Amino acid sequence: MFSTSLRSTMCGYVSLEFLGKEITLVGWVKRVRDHGNIVFIDLKDRSGIVQIFTDKKELISIVKELRSEDVVQIKGVVRKRPENMINRDMKTGEIEVDLKELKIINRSEVLPFVLDDDVKAGEELRLKYRYLDLRRNCMNETLIKRSEIIKNIRDFLFEEGFVEVETPVMSKSTPEGARDYLVPSRIHKGKFYALVQSPQIYKQLLMVAGFDRYFQIARCFRDEDQRADRQPEFTQLDIEMSFVERDDILSLIERLMQKIFREIFKTELPIPFKRLTYDEVFEKYGSDKPDLRFDLKINDFSEIVKKTDFKVFSDSEYTGGIIFENELTRKEIDLLNDFVKSTGGNGITYLKIDDTTMTGPVAKYFKENPFNVKKGTILFISGKKKRTLEYLGMLRKKLASLKNLYDENEFNFLWVVDFPLFEYDEEEKRYVACHHMFTMPKKEHLDIISKEPLKARADTYDLVCNGVELASGSIRIHDRNIQKEIMKIIGMSEEELESKFGFLLEAFKYGAPPHGGIAPGIDRMVSLFLKKENIRDVIAFPKTLNGIGLMENTPDYVSEKQLKELGIKVVKDEKN
Repeated sequence: MFSTSLRSTMCGYVSLEFLGKEITLVGWVKRVRDHGNIVFIDLKDRSGIVQIFTDKKELISIVKELRSEDVVQIKGVVRKRPENMINRDMKTGEIEVDLKELKIINRSEVLPFVLDDDVKAGEELRLKYRYLDLRRNCMNETLIKRSEIIKNIRDFLFEEGFVEVETPVMSKSTPEGARDYLVPSRIHKGKFYALVQSPQIYKQLLMVAGFDRYFQIARCFRDEDQRADRQPEFTQLDIEMSFVERDDILSLIERLMQKIFREIFKTELPIPFKRLTYDEVFEKYGSDKPDLRFDLKINDFSEIVKKTDFKVFSDSEYTGGIIFENELTRKEIDLLNDFVKSTGGNGITYLKIDDTTMTGPVAKYFKENPFNVKKGTILFISGKKKRTLEYLGMLRKKLASLKNLYDENEFNFLWVVDFPLFEYDEEEKRYVACHHMFTMPKKEHLDIISKEPLKARADTYDLVCNGVELASGSIRIHDRNIQKEIMKIIGMSEEELESKFGFLLEAFKYGAPPHGGIAPGIDRMVSLFLKKENIRDVIAFPKTLNGIGLMENTPDYVSEKQLKELGIKVVKDEKN
């Protein structure tokens, strides 16, 4: 299998079918085991490891000179291992290859770190030598599994009648969203392209063009502060469909996820997924991407505690609490309190209840038990409602992790729908789009988007799994007048919207169909499904949290000649 002029097959595919046959293999030396009159080579390539052996004196001396990661070609005859030497945990464990010829193709110097799956080297060193890090079996398998997932996606969408279309990477810089990465034009000095943050406008124009069902494994770029689940360049599955409503898109993605789990992970994923509105999840879980593997909910205790003499309760806009039905130690409560403070909150207070007995810092403010809790601990946070709910949402996750309240092997999917159409930006003193400005308002809210913007809800939907947002989408605006109205509400002038989005508004004049789409993040999805700690583990050549490519040393300075050709002058910062 996969034979070339240099090999008969790959290491991991040598089996009992090859018994007695002479084969040629190439690969890297994983290790040499010297048993005196017989030596073994563990030879590896992408497909796996095969054991080579020789007891011939003229070959033993050559084999003993081999180092880990030397590239070699071997010729030998496949033999069955003695029964007591069979390795049942190894794909090629029933056979070994009797070495006849050995050719050293390329020597390896001493490695900067050992290429074991439980590698001890730090991430920075591994990123600097990423091409070596990727030789590790676990990294190799991860990227292969990513490839299989993407193939499954393509196969599914082709079967569903989608057309794969590539859209431009260099586009026009537009307002809203994250910062753009800018690309200066040499020919048109003073003008810039922007690397696309997503193919949003292009895929809408493809719907206007009549393609009906489009998808793309799209490269996207955002100049934003990095986190463990973010990269400056990332990959998303971009999907757009014409003549659809929300349920059509949700059903498509549910069936896609079901196919991936069935064919890649050999697990049957139940569909349809649960659906909750944005308002519901925020009130119950303090997050727009809640983890529902555990059932801790936020309780609104505002009315109950406002009647007490405890100033924090009585003076606050909102007091919420999480009821934990088992005992929490003082040490655990202190740990949770410190955690909330570390996120910017003022901390928590608590009440322990055991039938009619109440203890804790706020017990003295209650003559009787008003909480309908017979036994357990209530953790309270007070303050402004939205922010307090967010702190309670973070506390909920921390408590679940602390007390091991969920199964790490479970995948709990959820659709969060009906997000606000707008948010108010206190710094800029204006409305901003909650998702993006191309999102269609819900039909029943069309008449209030200008009068009461913050009450309007959008026809949006996020796919959430285990507290991670995997995809975001919406039904799009296809009406020119509605699109212009949304742009004006977020503060764009007539001149600006024509300058930035005139081509889209022009397209809407010529029979734009109703359409909608969604964009699952490939990196984040693969990372979650393979249980990796961050998305750098599922990307071949990622950047660090600071956006640096350690291997190739990017970003880097360019020559004065290049800058001159572009008409650019770099102004040096006095601090640097």
